[in-house]
Amino acid sequence: MLPDGARPGLHDLARWIARWLYRPAYRIRVLGVSNVPMCGPVVLVANHSTLIEPSVIFGMLPRRSVFLVKSELGRGVLGWGLTRIGQVMVRRGEADRAALTEAVHILKGGGVLGVFPEGTRGSGNVARAEQGAAWLVRATDAVVLPVATRGTLRPPGSGRRFRPKLNVLVGEPFALTVQRGRSGLVEATEEIRRHLADLVRELDEQRSAAVR
Repeated sequence: MLPDGARPGLHDLARWIARWLYRPAYRIRVLGVSNVPMCGPVVLVANHSTLIEPSVIFGMLPRRSVFLVKSELGRGVLGWGLTRIGQVMVRRGEADRAALTEAVHILKGGGVLGVFPEGTRGSGNVARAEQGAAWLVRATDAVVLPVATRGTLRPPGSGRRFRPKLNVLVGEPFALTVQRGRSGLVEATEEIRRHLADLVRELDEQRSAAVR
């Protein structure tokens, strides 16, 4: 399920490019792809520290997917391309009704919608989360699919790295009941944040064990 006006052929081409684009620069390892539901509405939540991780996730998914992209990227040729492959621009810091309406439409059509609940790039530890993912789950009864990523940030004090490992770990999807009212959103948002943060810690432990 893609937004109206998106071009499926361009979308599929973009997925193929994203799947291979960063492999010359990173040793990309993806685990848990079999956890991605192959049908039905899915709200994918992921951490990220750079603009690389969203592209890698987009490319590795076995289904077409739509991501909420900050409106600052919607200008010029890049914005034209992102819109044509089916990504949805959203204004941060406000209730962007047009973007949310489009997101609900995609999910009710059985699609996959990607959200980065931290809101801004940072350490990727998921210490905080915005309420958009929980709101979308409440509006559509979609399942939640957590995805953890690590490897794009250079460790403090380290020098230049040659093809560092970039790891993606897809967790198990889970159903979430979001109660009415603001308190329901707050509770559900914390549950989403906790699931994603736990998955990030699990990935950190895997990476740490691999270098011992």
